[in-house]
Amino acid sequence: MDFFLAISALQHYAYCPRQFALIHLEQAWSDNHFTAQGNVLHERVDSQEAETRGNKRSERSVEVRSEQLGLYGKLDLLEVYSESGGRSRYVPVEYKRGKRKVMDWDRIQLCAQVLCLEEMRGVTITEGALWYWQERLREAVPIDARLRAETLDCIEAARVVLQTQITPPPTTETKRCKVCSLIDLCMPSMARKDRSATYVRALFDAPDAFETQGTA
Repeated sequence: MDFFLAISALQHYAYCPRQFALIHLEQAWSDNHFTAQGNVLHERVDSQEAETRGNKRSERSVEVRSEQLGLYGKLDLLEVYSESGGRSRYVPVEYKRGKRKVMDWDRIQLCAQVLCLEEMRGVTITEGALWYWQERLREAVPIDARLRAETLDCIEAARVVLQTQITPPPTTETKRCKVCSLIDLCMPSMARKDRSATYVRALFDAPDAFETQGTA
């Protein structure tokens, strides 16, 4: 891989490709109370020590990496269950500040963690979990073929944005914009008026540009 992509960036792309580009392409960032609460939550999780209870070992802040996919990141929690025959069953757990989502933004991030773990440890993982602090609720997430395919598509799409250096137009879903910490930097209402057509044309022109560069 030419460059490695942070697993956490995939959640940004899945939520909003424009948000992803502003953060990871234009290096823009701004906290609001939602992101501040999330930072505090992850600091608490990361500060806890590993522990073993019965057949389960809980490991915190586990670093993972995939050479094949060009991904790197850190797990909030990895549960390792000892099973018969000396085998181990792995369940990564990602902590989130808010509530469960209908869309797969958080599940894509979790699945990417699974893909890294599978490559690193030579195992197959069938389930992960998301812990939502606001609801005090743990959601079991099946790592099935559909979610794996969606995650791989997200990885590829995020790489295209970084390779083409083109910031996508804002999402048409204005509710999502209202809770985004980058709304003042993004200015979605203004960008919607004049960026969409330019972006679509650039996407179609970009492959030819890269081919030309490669043969120069």
